[in-house]
Amino acid sequence: MKWISAKKWQSAAYPAAALLLLLGLWWLLCRIEAVPAYMLPSPSAVVKAFVNDFSLLMSHSKTTLFEGLFGLGLSVILSLVLSVLMDEIRPLRRAVYPLLVLSQTIPVMAIAPLLVLWLGYGITPRIVLVVLMCFFPVTIGLLDGFSACDEGYIHFLKTLRANRWQVLVHAKLPMAMPHFFAALKISAAYSIVGAVISEWLGGNEGLGVYMTRVRKSYSFDKMFAVILLIMLLSLMLMLCIALLQKICTPQKK
Repeated sequence: MKWISAKKWQSAAYPAAALLLLLGLWWLLCRIEAVPAYMLPSPSAVVKAFVNDFSLLMSHSKTTLFEGLFGLGLSVILSLVLSVLMDEIRPLRRAVYPLLVLSQTIPVMAIAPLLVLWLGYGITPRIVLVVLMCFFPVTIGLLDGFSACDEGYIHFLKTLRANRWQVLVHAKLPMAMPHFFAALKISAAYSIVGAVISEWLGGNEGLGVYMTRVRKSYSFDKMFAVILLIMLLSLMLMLCIALLQKICTPQKK
């Protein structure tokens, strides 16, 4: 069994200390009543609300997780196809790349009502919104990874009569993996947030629906509890992707 190095302990200690400092400041503000309790519930009140509504939160989180993961999976497939086409067809890259960048200037909340208008109330507009939020980071990550591939290695494969598909599989994709997983971690966090935002527009299930209901009843302790759960789900997905990266790229340290 390998012992955790002092450097790794330090890298974990700094964010833990910062988190404890923020929690302490939060507790202090509530203790001295600098902010009214109905506007800023104490950490203990948030934890209590989380525990009391745990089963309900888990029920709603199933819907949000399904929407987020399904949309994330679709975005990865679409990003892979488009990034390969853009890498192989230079005119397509010059035409589409500016449009991808421009698409990120459109506010998500402006798109969501239009998706409901076009696709109706249901799960379809929610998944589409998640795809739109996750699509850009993965596509750009793959494109950057393809561009970072060693030209000398590509030339060597071509001297061995490797076709474009073989160059992609044996050279470009392996070199693009670090860029891909870095972008995928960002998109994983976006997927949960996108699913929650899409659920604000209506529905019967989902953390966004739960958040809308407790907001209308001014139960801000429950609002903070669901925000805590969203953070935990996003972190969980990012850790799963980090584990998947270690499995898929064992040679990377």
